[in-house]
Amino acid sequence: MELTEKPVSNFLDELASKAPAPGGGSVAALSGALGAALVSMVCNLTLGKKVYADVQDDIEALLVKSEALRQELAGLLEEDVKAYTGYSVAAKMPRGTDEEKAERAQTMQAALKVATDVPLRIAEAAVKIMDLCMPAAEKGNKWAVSDAGVAVLMAEAALRSAALNVLINLGSLKDNEFVADRRAKLESLLEGKGVMRDEIYDYMVSKL
Repeated sequence: MELTEKPVSNFLDELASKAPAPGGGSVAALSGALGAALVSMVCNLTLGKKVYADVQDDIEALLVKSEALRQELAGLLEEDVKAYTGYSVAAKMPRGTDEEKAERAQTMQAALKVATDVPLRIAEAAVKIMDLCMPAAEKGNKWAVSDAGVAVLMAEAALRSAALNVLINLGSLKDNEFVADRRAKLESLLEGKGVMRDEIYDYMVSKL
């Protein structure tokens, strides 16, 4: 059974255990999925309301995007667990001979690249969720503006949590070109997001 199909209590128990996965990457994905779900909630509380008749098309479009991102991040949660499990398996490969050591090192490097790209994709999805939060707050049901505020906080937490998982893996990779490329992508995703979060949060507080 996949993690997303288990009760929340089971997920938390596994997270708290000494098992290497799920870990921070899975939490990043879950945080993003929660943010997306809150955007969807705001949309669903707005659709069909006469007072918001002039924004129905916009809200429907937002809902399509938020639901797609919610599903994507649920999938990335599972992928993160698989990626780290792959790295753990590689780390346990035999290393009694020079050939075994070389094969183990090569397999570990390949697994680390996969384990880097999954949280990078989580970060990309998290940024897309952040982009939905202001429109949701501006056009959505005014009684759900606080939910849109929580959404942006969860999305930014997902972004920064995923970033940490990218960075820790980059530190162990020997492919300098790969490292430089992924670091540049990550920096681009992070740029200005703290300011963006504060602007959205302050707007929502002003509406409460």
